[in-house]
Amino acid sequence: MKILFFDSPAFAKQDMIDAFEDMNIACDLFFHEEYNDRQSTAFSAAFDVALQKASYDFVFSFNYYPILSSCCQRHGIRYVSYVYDSPLVALYSCTLINPCNYVFLFDKATYLDFKNAGISTVYYLPLAANVSRLSHMICPASARSAVSAEVSFVGSLYNEDHNLFDRLNGISDYTRGYLESIMNAQRQVYGDFFLEDLLTQDILEELSRVCPYQPMSDGTETLSYVYANYFLCRKITSTERLSLLKKASEQFALKLYTHHPSPLLPKAEFVGPIDYYRVMPLVFRHSSINLNITLRSIHSGIPLRCMDIMGSGGFLLSNYQEDFLDDFVPGEDFVFYESEDDFVRKIDYYLAHDNERRQIIANCSGKMQAAHTWQHRIARILEILS
Repeated sequence: MKILFFDSPAFAKQDMIDAFEDMNIACDLFFHEEYNDRQSTAFSAAFDVALQKASYDFVFSFNYYPILSSCCQRHGIRYVSYVYDSPLVALYSCTLINPCNYVFLFDKATYLDFKNAGISTVYYLPLAANVSRLSHMICPASARSAVSAEVSFVGSLYNEDHNLFDRLNGISDYTRGYLESIMNAQRQVYGDFFLEDLLTQDILEELSRVCPYQPMSDGTETLSYVYANYFLCRKITSTERLSLLKKASEQFALKLYTHHPSPLLPKAEFVGPIDYYRVMPLVFRHSSINLNITLRSIHSGIPLRCMDIMGSGGFLLSNYQEDFLDDFVPGEDFVFYESEDDFVRKIDYYLAHDNERRQIIANCSGKMQAAHTWQHRIARILEILS
């Protein structure tokens, strides 16, 4: 079997290529810089040339690209998209219903939104990890102190200058107060996403006036989807991460692996960004506790970062995400926190109970190897394609 693998920037891209090849599926790479355009003569021409090089069973990409779907539809070849980002406005392209599509979504809530709307080209598929590679990585003695931590957090604080919410200068005091109220309410709740429903027409008109959004030429996305998931969710996540990490840093030795440090976290050790393939797995394995504070636009799914932590032999402390319960047992394979106070209590507890923590790691490592590798996900994709 041979596939055309779209070589766009993506975490775990090389792991997926390795998994395909491990299953005797050869990958030819294709890339064109105009992949985010909805229409491009140059992209289409380059795709036509690439498709002539061999007889391919399907085209694959991480995340969904409408222009790639259009090209596959034109040629009558199947397009397999494996989505690991949320939000992803490209999913609201009219091309999503193209019969050539097999779009695999890692967030079950998002999958159900499309499925219940009558879209038959979407499937639910959790993410995975390259457990074999991760489990065989060895940390040089000279680097051990750099990747070891009592508590670690790898990810963005969403505190960069000019983030989308902070561009809403000029909104009325009423609108700002309303948005802050619903964001605070959403911040208190996991397992139910209601921000879109609370964006009334008057509020949307005010947001559109101050920071207009023009839907894509082939898009069906609503203004409520865009403002809730791209503007409000990132702000909620930033506020939540800063608050939780401040609490953690005041009681424990916390290392932050992130691009933008914050003056609100003076007691945390800021390390900076780290390499996804070579360093990040070592941080996960050599941190006593790895924190996950999910981006709020991921409504129910298990983020890729969690799969990376569990696949690396790390201990995971996460907020509640419903999709975990399909395959993992809280307190046995990983640990949930239920509130800010519970967050601190559980860090304290598992730092003091090393044997329990190590048993959870062992349980999860075995489960990841047995059922949650990229090879397992490819097998499921092939089952659906057959």
